Amino acid sequence: MTLIRLFFEFLKIGLFSVGGGMATLPFLYDMSDKTGWFTYAQIADMLAVSESTPGPIGINMATYVGYTTAGIPGALAATIGTIIPGIALVLIITAILDKFRNNVYVEGAFYGLRPASVGLITAAGILVVEISLMNTALYQQTGSIIDLFQWKAIVLAALLLVLTRWVKKTKGLHPVYFIVFSAVVGIVFHFAGV
Repeated sequence: MTLIRLFFEFLKIGLFSVGGGMATLPFLYDMSDKTGWFTYAQIADMLAVSESTPGPIGINMATYVGYTTAGIPGALAATIGTIIPGIALVLIITAILDKFRNNVYVEGAFYGLRPASVGLITAAGILVVEISLMNTALYQQTGSIIDLFQWKAIVLAALLLVLTRWVKKTKGLHPVYFIVFSAVVGIVFHFAGV
């Protein structure tokens, strides 16, 4: 039963997460609330693993969730559920797009999908920032504004921003270097307990 549910949950995600892998995050948060298969903090971990492994983020996250929920069969069910809508839509659109390329309604639909994608990705980004840089649970316990922020993570994020945007020697480095650097910093400075 879990495999079937995984398949259909990710089929919905594959069908409605317009805008790429980051647009799957709001759906994963909803899935977390409904199923209890994983926590919001685990979603942040999934995102980190998915970002640092080859392949599309959405499919990597589906595989990760499926595997942690039901092993290899779960990984297959979630991954297949995610990719079927995309494959079907591409085949359908390719077959009929030439006929309707200049149709005002088709152009309007594609234009309308742009802000939807931006909204979904922005919502996902805000949730990732909250999970990665803030500690709302500790803040609710203590009431101290200092406890609201995960200072180690903020310093690391600021350092990476500077290194990737303004330092000429590191600006052109491949992202893998920054991923490895961040992993090492997380281990050395014990980010798990942040």
